Amino acid sequence: MRAILILVTLLFYASSAFAADDFVFVKGGKFLMGSPASENWRSDDELQHEVTLNDFYISRYEVTQAEYESLMHDNPSTFPGANNPVDNVTWLEAVRFCNAKSESEGLPPVYKIEGSKVTWDLSADGYRLPTEAEWEYACRAGTTTPFNLEHSIGADEANFYGHYPYEIEENYFSQQKLSTKPGIYRAETIKVGSFTPNKLGLYDMHGNVGEWCWDIYAAYDKNASTNPTGPTTGTRRVNRGGGWNDFAKNMRSAYRAAAPQERKLYNVGFRLARGSIGTGLISSQATQQTSREGKKILIAYFTWSGNTQGIAYEIHNQTGADIFEIVPEPAYSENYNRVLREAQRDQRRQARPKIKSRVKNFDDYDIIMLGYPNWWASIPMPIASFLEQYNFDGKIIMPFCSHGGGRFGQTLTAIAKLAPKAIITEGLSVHYSGGGALKRDVTKWLEGNLR
Repeated sequence: MRAILILVTLLFYASSAFAADDFVFVKGGKFLMGSPASENWRSDDELQHEVTLNDFYISRYEVTQAEYESLMHDNPSTFPGANNPVDNVTWLEAVRFCNAKSESEGLPPVYKIEGSKVTWDLSADGYRLPTEAEWEYACRAGTTTPFNLEHSIGADEANFYGHYPYEIEENYFSQQKLSTKPGIYRAETIKVGSFTPNKLGLYDMHGNVGEWCWDIYAAYDKNASTNPTGPTTGTRRVNRGGGWNDFAKNMRSAYRAAAPQERKLYNVGFRLARGSIGTGLISSQATQQTSREGKKILIAYFTWSGNTQGIAYEIHNQTGADIFEIVPEPAYSENYNRVLREAQRDQRRQARPKIKSRVKNFDDYDIIMLGYPNWWASIPMPIASFLEQYNFDGKIIMPFCSHGGGRFGQTLTAIAKLAPKAIITEGLSVHYSGGGALKRDVTKWLEGNLR
């Protein structure tokens, strides 16, 4: 009897240490998931709906490179640093880490992994990824504002593309109206926990790296739900919170990013959760793998300054593929300041500019190499028009973009949402025109994706 009491006491203290040191206990409850229609820069996939959650634990910090390497014996990160968050890990690698950590501590593994299919044992109390609902609930920490700080987030409060705070798009030429002014852009990940935590004691819920969640991406169910886990099939997995190269609008508590579960991303990592949410098993699979050999290719691009056009023609020179310029009608202004206003206006309205001409025999193409400049961390709206003009189901999209420092921003997520049944490969981001390295970079990209 005494031995049992000692064991129970040890387990109690072990649980307390677990909660106090590395993880935060989150009391379950009801909340409105998503954003109100009045929230500036919201997306249509943020429909507000009532969600009820059980109690759970979530880690204070994003998983670090040191933690990841100690178990997986590998550090794939783009920006080395033992205490920086691990990045450049696929969703599947994240769930494998969860299982490895559970096994290393004698806990039951949560996941059974069979190729691209993953089964979650809901009763297992090992380490896991948070659900999308758990992530947002923990991020908000009781707030209902765009950010959990309850004011517009700044570069001294999160690691993001600090030149572009919330609502700068419509105030670029009148920044005195901004509640938070532009700040530093670090252009890399930094040590976890470098900023003030939210009200639950969680660090970096906004910025540093986006964080993989369990859920497959899909439109929300508008009905109230309890412990939602997302659909069981699809082509994308959700990640949340935004990363070091994101504009503030894409770090909002409600913003949803999505990517293939096999994709490594230089601005996405993960944090851990614990806590069973019921009984039974849930299997899900988000796959998009297919052969790319012998496919007919179209290079379709939108350009303004000519940088993207230069990339498109280098790809054309190396592949001999057909090429099509996406030209809006009317065209954007040739004046730089004016086109900035026009671009942010169209993005804010989610406009769909008319495209001057159509691709002949679009259905004959298997691979669409889609090029564009990164405008305000998203796609130019003529690209949205192009994606909605044609049926991309089953087609392969190979994205390429020109940028001034933000790489892809959230452009890949925008494409993923507009072409949910397309297969999206690794993209090519080129700094402005690419300079002397362009030919080599294009060659490497083509070799890595056309196989």
